[in-house]
Amino acid sequence: MLMLHFYGEKTETLQEKNKQLRKKNEELESENDYMSNMETSFKEKNGYHIWPARDKIAEKMVQESEGRFKKTWALYLVREAKRYEIDPYIAYELLKVETGGKFDPKLVGPETKYGRAYGMSQFMKNTAPWIADMGGLPYEEELLFDPYYSMQLSLIYLDYLHNEYGNWNEALTAYHRGMGGLETYKKENGHAKSWYAEEIQEKAKSHGALAFAE
Repeated sequence: MLMLHFYGEKTETLQEKNKQLRKKNEELESENDYMSNMETSFKEKNGYHIWPARDKIAEKMVQESEGRFKKTWALYLVREAKRYEIDPYIAYELLKVETGGKFDPKLVGPETKYGRAYGMSQFMKNTAPWIADMGGLPYEEELLFDPYYSMQLSLIYLDYLHNEYGNWNEALTAYHRGMGGLETYKKENGHAKSWYAEEIQEKAKSHGALAFAE
């Protein structure tokens, strides 16, 4: 009886976990519909000043990527980056570097001694769970291949790293090399200006600041 009770509880736990994941997937899948209706929503709630600016940034990302970065992804990224007070072009350029400019949400990185990295934001399975937990998100390996989930993880991590270090050189180098790798890099080079950090910041700056108020 004890064993049956144990498995009953375990089954209920798994069912609840799957229910939460299904709910999250439904929310992520509904982003396309949400983005389609966003313009009307912003006009009704906030006037006309927010949507055009965000749309302009998103459209520029789509054009710069030659359509590989979808408009719905771009609108989502711009909105969420603003929520975290992160330059959306920093996040966009990071995704571009991580995917080699392909923006492939199904990307699987090369084998390393630490394992492989997955999805558009290229998170490893030993890093993604605690970042998801930090952001209050559910975690399942297949979610790493969802573009919206992947972008959300990247913003949570960028926000954490930028708050931790207070500058983008260290935050971006830590994203690329890990926090331990950042310390090693600084000891070896005397600074945190890695090619990764500099390239992302320079290219983000080259897009030009398109400020928008809320």
